[in-house]
Amino acid sequence: MIVVTGATGNVGRPLVRELLAAGERVTAVSRRSPHDSPAGLRHHQADLAAPQTLKPALDGAEALFLLTAGDFVARGGNLDDVLEVVRAGGVRRVVLLSSQGVATGDHPSELEDAVRRSGLEWTMLRPGGFHSNTLQWAGAVRAERTVAAPFGDVALPTVDPEDIAQVAAVALRDPGHAGRVHELTGPAPVSPRQQTAAIGDAVGEPVRFVEQTRGEARAEMVRFMPEPIADATLDILGDPSPGLRRVSPDVERVLGRPPRTFADWAARNASAFR
Repeated sequence: MIVVTGATGNVGRPLVRELLAAGERVTAVSRRSPHDSPAGLRHHQADLAAPQTLKPALDGAEALFLLTAGDFVARGGNLDDVLEVVRAGGVRRVVLLSSQGVATGDHPSELEDAVRRSGLEWTMLRPGGFHSNTLQWAGAVRAERTVAAPFGDVALPTVDPEDIAQVAAVALRDPGHAGRVHELTGPAPVSPRQQTAAIGDAVGEPVRFVEQTRGEARAEMVRFMPEPIADATLDILGDPSPGLRRVSPDVERVLGRPPRTFADWAARNASAFR
């Protein structure tokens, strides 16, 4: 059996589908109950910040997909404690959803460090930004056919969450990926202005791009995130390091096909913007 944490998120949902389609027994773990579940899926409600709540989900499990929420540490979460419960539950292999920024020094490595010292077989997935991050624009696109964002022409190789999920499914099922780090990006850098144009193509109507100043963007971001995180995010978006701009071959190496483009993602998710 395979346990998937964060099972209701942008990566967890397609990962669960992928594993079920492959004939795997799956336990989906999330902090909240899902609105609906595929046939044959076992669901367990747990919070990684309270590691003992995960314990019942691990009965009979061999592998774990590990995804921590953005507020995991702020809520007192300790990944060493989580991994102690995981190891005691008999799980042998962990696939961690990490971040491309760990390799470049733009993001901390504490989560990866904890997994490495856990004594479990591990695989690290380091995705860049998600194509689906642009869903934050959906309301403005539906209402006004407008996107407002900073750094309109700074391009990064964002990645499709479906591609992340498919790579995770391979790593969870194939022990040959133990001890490996996969950096996951899209096939080419894409800027906010180009993403806006692709969304317009997907909905069949022009969508106007309005470039915000850094200050305007920051004022919006600090409404829902701490100021240091907003500033760090804007630093990355405005002046990304060469490592964050690099297109990785790892999706194609693992899946045997190129990663999906942002335009493909926008076409599949056009209903969110209409």
